[in-house]
Amino acid sequence: MPNIGVRNAVVLSMAQALNGSIGAIAISIGALAGAWLSPDNLGLATLPVAAYSIGAAVFALPVAMLGRLFGRRVSFIFGAFIGILGAMLSALSLQENAFALFCLGYLLIGGAGAFVQQYRFAAADTGSDTFKSRAISWVLTGGVLAAFIGTEVVLRTKDIFLPLPFAGAFVGMAGLLMAGIFVLLFLKPIGHNPIGQNSIVENTSSEAERSLGAITKQPVFIVALLCAVASFALMTFMMTGAPLAMKNHGHSEAEAILGIRWHVLAMYGPSFFTGALIVRFGKLPIIAAGLGLLIVCALVALAGLELWNFWTSLILLGIGWNFGFIGATALLGEAYRASERNKVQGVHDFILFTLVAAASLASGATLNMFGWNGIAMVLIPISLLAALSLLWLKITGRPETPARA
Repeated sequence: MPNIGVRNAVVLSMAQALNGSIGAIAISIGALAGAWLSPDNLGLATLPVAAYSIGAAVFALPVAMLGRLFGRRVSFIFGAFIGILGAMLSALSLQENAFALFCLGYLLIGGAGAFVQQYRFAAADTGSDTFKSRAISWVLTGGVLAAFIGTEVVLRTKDIFLPLPFAGAFVGMAGLLMAGIFVLLFLKPIGHNPIGQNSIVENTSSEAERSLGAITKQPVFIVALLCAVASFALMTFMMTGAPLAMKNHGHSEAEAILGIRWHVLAMYGPSFFTGALIVRFGKLPIIAAGLGLLIVCALVALAGLELWNFWTSLILLGIGWNFGFIGATALLGEAYRASERNKVQGVHDFILFTLVAAASLASGATLNMFGWNGIAMVLIPISLLAALSLLWLKITGRPETPARA
């Protein structure tokens, strides 16, 4: 089992580098392309990015069900094909000048992203207790390559079909997803599920499944979800509006795309050691550090509108997300038994990405009404609220055992 766990973590990390790059591509040009398609209503410019998050939310529960019925390898490959369809629809919508079709394409790309989000669970579920946090981190390190691959594809291909801007980037996205499908073929299944299909995770637990109500009432579930939502939704809220804000304040399109590159690198780069930090210090302190970085990020953004303000705040935003989200994902593992993992993970991601979608949509409206400073201000109270929830969990007497992280 340990050797298979390591192998799957490596394969999923490689798949993350390829299939995970769709997020960098979609986010870096989504609002810019939305503004090009809807120049008379810039408040809707971030709607495609919101559609991306809606797709992730809509597909969150089906992803868990497909993984349970057909195995995660088959499920992940199916998800990549959904992404290819979304990429092709997005490219076609630019040719047809169809904003609604572009949003539909982003909805499907977000659906593919929901499958990518399950990579971290797949890696953690095939590892021992001491390997879980490291496995999550290993998979997310693939995002370091995704940052380079995704933004490089955008910079090199976005203008190849001029006068249609950005269309080439979506063709490049489809090519990356095809390569990702090839990598996923090397994922090692373990055991069999009830209908005889291979599955990455074998349900060997003899413990009875509890109801979702009983699971979600646990303080550890509530806090893990709240911190995951705070980390992910706030990151998306600021990241979505950043390219438009940079362009509005005199920075070039290329500088905006590079800003997203540094941001995505900061999101995944710390994953090389985040798992080890969780093992050493425990989940709660690492989550708290991530939330603190989100507050510092907001303060840097409020300090000015120079290029360094944007890039530095985006880098801090990425690191804060990494600590907060990986820590919250590891904390969630304390809320469910092996027999409950699929339904709990699916419900968790459905709630998470529904709220992330709302944050994406709110980003454009907030930027349009209150500017970049309005976006930055939102991060502070919500991060503080999530930090207080960690204190509440600590006071409830939850045993903090870093060695089992």
